[in-house]
Amino acid sequence: MPIDSSQSPATIGRHHVSRQQLALAFFLVGVQGFGGVTPFARAMLVDRRRWLSAAEFNEIAGLCQILPGPNTLNVAVLVGARFQGALGAFLAVIALMAGPVVLILLLGALYSSFRDMPWVGRAIAGVSAAAAGLVLGTALKMAVPLPRSALSVLAAGAAFVLVGVLQLPLVPVFLVLAPVCVLLAAWERP
Repeated sequence: MPIDSSQSPATIGRHHVSRQQLALAFFLVGVQGFGGVTPFARAMLVDRRRWLSAAEFNEIAGLCQILPGPNTLNVAVLVGARFQGALGAFLAVIALMAGPVVLILLLGALYSSFRDMPWVGRAIAGVSAAAAGLVLGTALKMAVPLPRSALSVLAAGAAFVLVGVLQLPLVPVFLVLAPVCVLLAAWERP
């Protein structure tokens, strides 16, 4: 059940989310995306249900980026635990995975029957382009509440060039850039 849109950002997240609401929300997130559901998770948790503010989602998603495992699965654990404890974390994960597991089994069976048909390859290419657009759109939405400074833009640009252009491995780039960014952020603070 969506929260009243007149609710102020200060009170977002300070309401009760039932286990059923939690499970339904993450089930819907799971069945809406294919190959990555972070855009759908953000839309559900921030825009539709208003369980988290944009800044809270960014903090959770940022933490989940560096934890082992799938990012949105980690988000489900943290959000589920936030609203319903350990049982909520379990329910959110099961709900997030239930739909996709069934769908992938069905799609796998269909693909094995029709993979040699030319339209199947074109359909997969189209879905890939749509997924890339969703990722870019979510990245832009997540960037809006972030504070901007010349140093943060420089750090983001360095990460893009090192990983995206030069194709250096993510882990070493992260291990070098993360402490540098923490030091820069501390230096920028008054």
